[in-house]
Parts: sequence; C-alpha cells; structure tokens
Amino acid sequence: MSEKRILRVQPQLAALEEINTAAEEFGRAANWPDDLVFQVCLVLEEVAINIVKHGYGDAQASDSREAIEVALSSQADSLKIEITDGGRSFNPLTESPKPDLDAALEDRPIGGLGLHLVRTMMDTMDYRRSDGKNYLTLTKRTGG
Repeated sequence: MSEKRILRVQPQLAALEEINTAAEEFGRAANWPDDLVFQVCLVLEEVAINIVKHGYGDAQASDSREAIEVALSSQADSLKIEITDGGRSFNPLTESPKPDLDAALEDRPIGGLGLHLVRTMMDTMDYRRSDGKNYLTLTKRTGG
C-alpha cells in the first residue's frame, strides 16, 4: 500500500519543528520502526537547515518567498523523500565536500558532516536543478 504526505513550509529555521512533527506522524501511520523514523527526521533536519542557511542566506523568510516542499511517500519496501526549494542552486552530490573522518576533531573544518550523514542513511540521493528550483530525491529501502 502506498501512502504520501506533502508539506509546504516557509524557508525558516522555525519550520524545522513542523517538518519533524509531520515526518514522525507519517512514519508512525506507515508503521515505520522507530529507528527509521529517527533517521528520516534527522535527514530532513539536515537538508532543511542547509536549504535555509545556504539556499536562502541569513535573511529571514517572508511570505513573499517560495515555500520549501517536502513530499514523503511510503511503499511496502521503500520510502522516498522529495524536497523542492527555490533557493540558490546547490548540488549536494558534487558541491558538498567529503569530510575527513580520520582527522582529529580539532583539525576538521566546520560543516560537511550533515550531508555525509544524509548520504550514509539513505540508499540513493539524486539532485536536479530545473526552472530555478532545486529538486532533491532521497530513497531508502525498508525491506518491508
């Protein structure tokens, strides 16, 4: 059985709670295990923070800015997260530096671990830019 939920939020950090709550509710309704709900919430938080901070910059969102759209869909054996935003172009597959996980903590640059976590937790990560928007699609096999 396929289920889908679409959420539109303003590109502001204050929207993270709304995204997290929607993901938790959707996951529970789709009978995801607790660890999968946690992973999806963490992935969404990391991506949303990057969109707000880097895609739109430090300026606070106003009603005139286009919403971030998060679509969650669940199949028997997988889940898909589709995130669309109108922020600056940013391809996380090619523009995000790979963190040096072997370096001492004090020698590591700030940033980069969030997208590393997203790559690690999801099975696939696809990006495209079209009509002035970023489209990020993440999938995870659930083995259901």
